Amino acid sequence: MLYAIKRKMYSIVIPVYNSENSLRELYERISHTFTDDLKTDYEIIFVDDSSKDNSYRVLKELKKQDSEHIRLLQLARNYGQHCALLCGFHYVQGDYIVTLDDDLQHPPEEIPKLIKKMSEDEENIDVVMGCYREKKHSFIRNLGTYAIKRVSDYIFKQPKDFSFTSFRLMKKYVVEAMVEDFEVRYPRVGYLLLDVTNKIVNVTVEHSSRKYGTSGYSFSMLVRSFCKNITNNSMLPLLAVQNMGMLSTLLSILLAIYYLYKYMYVGVSITGWTTLVLLMLLFSGLILFSIGIIGHYLIQILDEAKRKPNYVIRAKEL
Repeated sequence: MLYAIKRKMYSIVIPVYNSENSLRELYERISHTFTDDLKTDYEIIFVDDSSKDNSYRVLKELKKQDSEHIRLLQLARNYGQHCALLCGFHYVQGDYIVTLDDDLQHPPEEIPKLIKKMSEDEENIDVVMGCYREKKHSFIRNLGTYAIKRVSDYIFKQPKDFSFTSFRLMKKYVVEAMVEDFEVRYPRVGYLLLDVTNKIVNVTVEHSSRKYGTSGYSFSMLVRSFCKNITNNSMLPLLAVQNMGMLSTLLSILLAIYYLYKYMYVGVSITGWTTLVLLMLLFSGLILFSIGIIGHYLIQILDEAKRKPNYVIRAKEL
């Protein structure tokens, strides 16, 4: 008896925000890659993150053009790229899931490289991430990204020669684990992946220049995102506060011994006024800084306790 060999199916999940000019080209290039080059089954899940332009209208037109492969989700407000991805992950049907950005800086023609890398050692690879030969961002953003990466490498013990990007190919079980097992208020897909598996590899891909509009990530947004990543995924700030407290206590004891010695054997004068003022300013600043860090953690604990949803779906066309 002959059995039909089931072809692998791929789900491409794309968060969309203010990208009306790039969506048609993005769809056409993905369709060409999977239909003509890879010749395999696929679906494209567009998640509109409450765009301010006509992105969703363009997506609906594409859906009418190709209802077989396109699935649409629209969020009620802007929740951010990672929440939009998790929303799309709930609806994937493919054996493998690809994520890429909506701005054409991740060339769809590079997807076969991810698939080829996965197929070379599928037993030992769960996730393939594209790393770029050269990032076509502005100098300021590249500088900020580099600095944040170096600090992240140290804090999260990431391999120095490994790159985390949003251009990924993942096995379905990895995506299912992220969706079912992790409920966090401010999810970050990259760090969730590290909690699921360590079988992650890089493959070198091209990174294209932005053709339309400007990036939604300013330098200040990258810094804020980095701070959230630290407080959501690391206890380092609290440990730093603890260590500062221990050092301050030790310094206070040493100064107490020093001034007690001067009082008993040397005598004291008014000259210690400057030292006293400087110490008061130093320790007052440390105390307020420590309270601020602890307060930030308390705010996040309250956010988690409220159990607010990471996203609300306004409309869907599946």
